Amino acid sequence: MRKLLILFVLAFQFANAQELALVKKDGKMGYISKTGDFAISPKFKVAKNFSDGLAAAEDNGKWGFINTKGEWAIPATFDEAKYFDSGICVVAKDKKWFYINKKGEELKAPASDKVFDFEGGIAFIKQGDKIGLINPQMKVVLEPKYDVIKSFEGNYARVKNSDRWGIIDKTGKVVVEVIYDEIGNYFKGTTWAKNGTAFGLVAAGKFKAIDGVDKIWDFHTQDLTYARKAEKIGFIDLKGNWVIEPKYDKAKAFVKNLAPVAVGKKWGYITMKGTFAIEPGYNDAEIFSADGLAPVKDKDWGFINESGKLVIPTQYGISAGGLFSIFKDDDKGFVNGLARVKNEKRWGFLKPDGTVLGNQWYDNAEPFNK
Repeated sequence: MRKLLILFVLAFQFANAQELALVKKDGKMGYISKTGDFAISPKFKVAKNFSDGLAAAEDNGKWGFINTKGEWAIPATFDEAKYFDSGICVVAKDKKWFYINKKGEELKAPASDKVFDFEGGIAFIKQGDKIGLINPQMKVVLEPKYDVIKSFEGNYARVKNSDRWGIIDKTGKVVVEVIYDEIGNYFKGTTWAKNGTAFGLVAAGKFKAIDGVDKIWDFHTQDLTYARKAEKIGFIDLKGNWVIEPKYDKAKAFVKNLAPVAVGKKWGYITMKGTFAIEPGYNDAEIFSADGLAPVKDKDWGFINESGKLVIPTQYGISAGGLFSIFKDDDKGFVNGLARVKNEKRWGFLKPDGTVLGNQWYDNAEPFNK
C-alpha cells in the first residue's frame, strides 16, 4: 500500500509539473506560466531554460540554479552552467568542467578528455579519438570504441567507425551493423541506409535496395517516409514499397495522414493516397501538430486546420526552438497548445484561436519546458 501511495504521489507530481517559458522584458529575464502570468518575475540579467526542474541563472557574474518558484536551489558559485538531465548537470569553476547533482555536489566521473552533457539519461565519454557512453550512476555503459556517436533519438543513436555507419541502443548494443556509407534514424526496427551507391532500407539485419533512389529522409511518426527518384519525391513504406509514386518537387513528413508537398514553388497537402487535400498555394508549409494546425507561409506565416481553412492570418514569424533551446524535438508551430511566434521583432505565444497568451509580447521568448 505504501509503495502504491508513493507511486501515486510521484505520478501526480510529474503530471502537474509546471511548464515555464523564459522571456525577456525590459532588459530582464523571467519565466511565465501557461496562463500568461509571470511565475518568476523578470529579475535576471541572464538565465536559461528550465530542464529537469531547474534553470541556470546568473547572479553577480556567477551561475547557480533556481527552482520553479524562483528560489535558489543551488547557489550561484559557478563560472558557467549548462542544463540538468537525469539529475546531473555540467558546470565550470576555475576553468574546470565537471558534473554536479541537484544538491550542487561534485560527482566523480569516469576519465574523459571532455565533459559532455547528459541527454536522455546518457552521456558521452572521450578517450583519445574514441567515444563511449556513461549512465547517471557514472558507470561506463560502453567503453570508448567509436569515432562518432550522434545524439540519441529516443533509445537509439547513429555511430561511425572507419567511415562506416551503424546504430546502437543505450546499452551500447549494436542494432544495425556498422557497415553502411550513410544511415538514418531507427524507427520500428527499420532504418534507411546507403550501401555503396544504392539507397534502401535495413530491417532484421538485411539491406533491401530501392531501385533508382538517390536520397531517403528519416521516418517521423507514421509508417512511411519520403524518398527521391529521378529528381522527384514520393513516399515509401517500412518495406521499401512505393505508397505514393515520386512526382513532387519537395516534401515533408506525414502527420495526421497529411503531408506537405511542393509542386514547382507552391506547397499544399496530400492524403495517404497521394491526392491533394489542400491544393498547392503557399510559399512554404510545415507538418501538422497534435493540435490539428499547420504553419503555412505567404509573405509571413499563419496556420491552417486540417480542412485547409486559414484560422490564423499569415502575419507571423516562426522558428523551431529558440536562442537558448536545447531540445531537439522543438517543432515549428503549435506544441502542447501554444505556438511561439514573432510579431514585429517581438516574441510571444499564440493560442489555437489566434489570441495572444496574456496579450503580451516580449523582447525574446523561449519554448515552454519543465
